[in-house]
Amino acid sequence: ARSRTVGELLAPTSPFDKKCGRENWTVAFAPDGSYLAWSQGHRIVKLVPWAQCLNNFLLHGTKNGANAVSTRLPRQSSESGQKNKPCEHIIDCGDIVWSLAFGSSVPEKQSRCVNIEWHRFKFGQDQLLLATGLNNGRIKIWDVYTGKLLLNLMDHTEVVRDLTFAPDGSLILVSASRDKTLRVWDLKDDGNMMKVLRGHPNWVYGCAFSPDSSILCSVGASKAVFLWDMDKYSMLRKLEGHHNDVVACEFSPDGALLATASYDTRVFVWDPHIGAILREFGHLFPPPTPIFAGGANDRWVRSVCFSHDGLHVASLADDKMVRFWRIDEEYPVQVAPLNNGLCCTFSTDGSVLAAGQDGSVYFWAIPSQVSSLQHLCRMAIRRVMPTSQVKNLPIPCKVVEFLCYQI
Repeated sequence: ARSRTVGELLAPTSPFDKKCGRENWTVAFAPDGSYLAWSQGHRIVKLVPWAQCLNNFLLHGTKNGANAVSTRLPRQSSESGQKNKPCEHIIDCGDIVWSLAFGSSVPEKQSRCVNIEWHRFKFGQDQLLLATGLNNGRIKIWDVYTGKLLLNLMDHTEVVRDLTFAPDGSLILVSASRDKTLRVWDLKDDGNMMKVLRGHPNWVYGCAFSPDSSILCSVGASKAVFLWDMDKYSMLRKLEGHHNDVVACEFSPDGALLATASYDTRVFVWDPHIGAILREFGHLFPPPTPIFAGGANDRWVRSVCFSHDGLHVASLADDKMVRFWRIDEEYPVQVAPLNNGLCCTFSTDGSVLAAGQDGSVYFWAIPSQVSSLQHLCRMAIRRVMPTSQVKNLPIPCKVVEFLCYQI
């Protein structure tokens, strides 16, 4: 089936665009669904109110949806009530932007630093931050409501390829870099770097937190997937199975599954608690053998993300296709065309997939399906119970297999 196009936001063109690339390596939605951000290529990040985008798509059709929200609004202070009325911002980050992440604060989550009274910044519950990872190794933290630069983090020595905030509202930020390290930052401690995670032999491409913030997954220019204990900042395990670089990863909403995308033309769905591969979504048939999976081909998978219903996975590959998969089916349930797609993510409410390409963003409606009561119960249980605990429950084997996503 063909996916239904919702709209597109096109980057403005200028003469020098023909001479250098406008790769859009990252697109992100705010946790509360208020904003969409993407890198337009070069140094520019655009922030637009998501609800306004959807309204313009409905009013003006799918083409050139950005034109209706392209007016640049003056910056105002956070105290002026702008928080309640999202406005568009264009941010010049000063260098090529490789990664983006939104973060919001929960006041009860205190900084791990003891001297809390010395901090320059007090993050309230209504605070919304945008972290941008740059080509020069810097990470810049911006106030989304004002477009103001708050922090400039400088420890990486190479490109900051990915960023992820802990979902628990602690404003713990993890950055993945080509300098082969992951760094953990505490923004409530004025951006203090808490830990350096080492173990990757080459570039680190991506990282993702589990929904309860206890586990971090990282992937890079090696065939292994790394899992880290974020309470002890130690490596939990390596997941082996891919035949080429692993470039993207994301946990399912209940934390029971982990999806990884690789240049070996496959997406794996893992049980991260035991390191088992539960599903394999292939983009090349027959799949390449290990000896042939290391070279370039037109089926490299660039990005993968989990839908909020826990039933669907989206993937982008170099064969100019977006694919929507059900976790219990072997073949895609829907597809859509996209040239040079590099990144994708689902909207906060899970209704739309956004994919970045050449400075622009394209949107599709995801397959609509009402989750069964069984699946909703499974997600509720798996949010609080790892695989080992589920297997010890005094329930029938078939129910255990269902709760472990093995059937």
